[in-house]
Amino acid sequence: MTGSHSIGKQMHIHSIAFVAADTKIAQDAMYRLKHRYGHVSPETADVIVALGGDGFMLETLHRYMGRKVPIYGMNRGTVGFLMNEFREMDLPERIAEAQTVQLHPLQMEAHTMQGESMCALAINEVSLLRETRQAAKLRIKIDGVERLAELVCDGALVCTPAGSTAYNLSAHGPILPMGSGLMALTPISPFRPRRWRGALLPHGAEVVFDVQDPQKRPVSAVADYTEVRDVSRVIIREDSNMKIKLLFDPEHNLEERILKEQFVE
Repeated sequence: MTGSHSIGKQMHIHSIAFVAADTKIAQDAMYRLKHRYGHVSPETADVIVALGGDGFMLETLHRYMGRKVPIYGMNRGTVGFLMNEFREMDLPERIAEAQTVQLHPLQMEAHTMQGESMCALAINEVSLLRETRQAAKLRIKIDGVERLAELVCDGALVCTPAGSTAYNLSAHGPILPMGSGLMALTPISPFRPRRWRGALLPHGAEVVFDVQDPQKRPVSAVADYTEVRDVSRVIIREDSNMKIKLLFDPEHNLEERILKEQFVE
């Protein structure tokens, strides 16, 4: 599903665009970096430098997904799982030596009870969530084969390796190494089957959720930021044609972060 490799000196940086979260610490950092290195529009830059936290990085990846330009994040937020350490000095050299991680987002195709359909992309996960006090009832098919006739739960999600440390982790799902070629299917507060904890799926799998009794037990579907209410069926598959490039310092790359996260007490 994803892979990483060192681009080293092969990357020649001619122009940098800086984007930042609305926080003072991120805006101050952007002001100083623009003054030091210059700045061009994100629409014409060779590389985009995102200043903020993981949430802002996710926004940036979505905003410039169509450009296919590499994005290098520096942490001016809290956790910063997708970000590099913030340092003002030697930024062009750091970018030139960075490793690239290529991501393929998930495509959500959501069908509603009203007969409408909507497609959206998710870099982290696609999640289904109950809308009322009634638990959701979901039927799950993988590549056309019914694997679970009825999952009674608060919801369920399918995540990428990059998203496996986000909502998936809080739902007790597995952390997936980059380049694993896997997606995680994780239930959210499952009631029946009580002991089912989810599944690991090949990145090329197609996952279909059918909502049982959607009138009585309405469910919403969310692809990162895009929410569709009152869904009856949700189809999830990897969009292999869409490529997203993240840049990481060699000593602090995403694969190492994912590995370290699995040993946190």
